[in-house]
Amino acid sequence: MEITRLTKKNHYEEIASQLRRLITDGKLNVGDALPSTKTMSEHFGVGRSTMREALSALKAMGLIEIRQGGGCKVIRREPAGAAIDGLESLRMNRETLIELLEARQALEVSNASIAAVKRTDDDVAAFRKLMVEMERSVGVESEGERTDVLFHRLLAQATHNSIMLRLFESIAGQLERAIRDVRRVEIYANRAVAGQLYREHYALYEAIAAGDAGLAAGRMKEHLQHVETILMKYV
Repeated sequence: MEITRLTKKNHYEEIASQLRRLITDGKLNVGDALPSTKTMSEHFGVGRSTMREALSALKAMGLIEIRQGGGCKVIRREPAGAAIDGLESLRMNRETLIELLEARQALEVSNASIAAVKRTDDDVAAFRKLMVEMERSVGVESEGERTDVLFHRLLAQATHNSIMLRLFESIAGQLERAIRDVRRVEIYANRAVAGQLYREHYALYEAIAAGDAGLAAGRMKEHLQHVETILMKYV
């Protein structure tokens, strides 16, 4: 493959861009298998985790298939329109996105604090069951998205405050539509990131189950700041 070795570390976006050009220019054709992650890591001069992030981004664009147990194959020459349109839309609505993220943080930090005080045994049981599902879904895009959304909705429900729940559903609905494609590229398709976010959700669950309002609020703030850091790379 005609690739350029990187001069800076952790530039998975640049790797994805190079590989995407090879595919769209026809230097990698539909049906072609990519070299192993180890081989490409060595060619680009990056770690395997960075290489996997780049491949996850290409998968989210619909360009490659990542097979169970390793190995990647080109399945499309042009990126899937929905993913690219979604990212461009996100860039064009930067101000709205920032406002949504600010509103979400204010609301969900409060929700975590209130839920830690008002949650019932049934709420804790629902969270416990969901954590098992979340752990199993790490690296599985559709399930990762479903369980993530459900966790935050369960949290809002555990406040036992109908107004807080309605506010959450209003903000969350708008935010989910705005960031869905970025989440698929950066979170659900990236096993390392998905694993870290699972651990953040589990830490939140523990604080809520323990009834520690301050700890729950702090952990929610840290979690949302992590997610925002990922999203803001695209706007």
